Amino acid sequence: MAKFDDMDQNGKVLAYYMWIDGSGQFLRGKTRTIDQAEVTNVDDLPEWNFDGSSTEQATGDNSDVYIKPVKIFKDPFRGGNNILVMCECRCPDGSPHPTNRRAECNKLMEMQECKEQKPWFGIEQEYTLFDANGKHPLNWPENGFPRPQGPYYCGVGANNVNGRCLVEAHYKACLYAGVKIAGSNAEVMPSQWEYQVGPCEGIEMGDHLWVSRYILYRMAEDFGIVVSIDPKPIPGWNGAGCHTNISTLAMRQPGGMNHILDAIKLMGGKHDEHIQEYDPTHGLDNARRLTGLHETASIHVFNYGVADRGASIRIPQQCEKDRCGYFEDRRPASNCDPYAVTGRIVKTICLGR
Repeated sequence: MAKFDDMDQNGKVLAYYMWIDGSGQFLRGKTRTIDQAEVTNVDDLPEWNFDGSSTEQATGDNSDVYIKPVKIFKDPFRGGNNILVMCECRCPDGSPHPTNRRAECNKLMEMQECKEQKPWFGIEQEYTLFDANGKHPLNWPENGFPRPQGPYYCGVGANNVNGRCLVEAHYKACLYAGVKIAGSNAEVMPSQWEYQVGPCEGIEMGDHLWVSRYILYRMAEDFGIVVSIDPKPIPGWNGAGCHTNISTLAMRQPGGMNHILDAIKLMGGKHDEHIQEYDPTHGLDNARRLTGLHETASIHVFNYGVADRGASIRIPQQCEKDRCGYFEDRRPASNCDPYAVTGRIVKTICLGR
């Protein structure tokens, strides 16, 4: 493809429209030509539509689902002035599609009571790499298992890590695109990785995480690797989460620890409601992961602790020392919809619902 990269596009932009399909955990997308040399304002992009009967979002006799552009990123694959476009799904009458969690999240984030508190988020996206058939973790033994967990977390060396070339390419592509990627590391299970996105305020958390996922999937195509965000891809080994770090303005200021503890108490009172929103199967996926083992709390229990990775909520040691900062909700699954997660969090801690 390299020989085509520098071809003149005759003053036109290629816009890759992406949206969340009916599964609530996977992306679809397609490209259209924009008849201008550059696009900098999302409002300049036209709405479009797709066949919802092929994405679990409509029936064949009424298949059109509309997509409304909401956020632009630079396209790291096509370069130039070409763009990635995050979209919301809409019904023909303009109302949010039933699978559109972004619209509801944005409505909550835009409420004055919420905006005044300036909620910040940072999400740790864990994922697992598989070989091209999607059935065997990347570079695991053909028969049996690798050495027990221990040397792989933040590991170095070909005997400890798999797939670093993809990880590094994804990191740089996110930076190029304008995604607020903040870091990455190898995880506890071999061929499992994590990257962090944030801090992001309000609705941008969901926008940036979804586009980072698209870049990861798309980059993996070039390496012949399959990316899985299943919360428990290999029984008996560490699962994968989307640990969500949260703070409000009051929490970040001196004396904010009291506000952190108040928020955790509110979240404890809504544990079941949060679990319902923390994976796309309303808790069934997370039930495989939140067992009380492998650095998780049981799905049936709500607890918190300082530096405790076996708790539902972890307060970082440094925040305990500073008496302000943020806290980490360790319950969201790796395949969660960040719009659903962040919307549920602000509903609980900012709006008292």
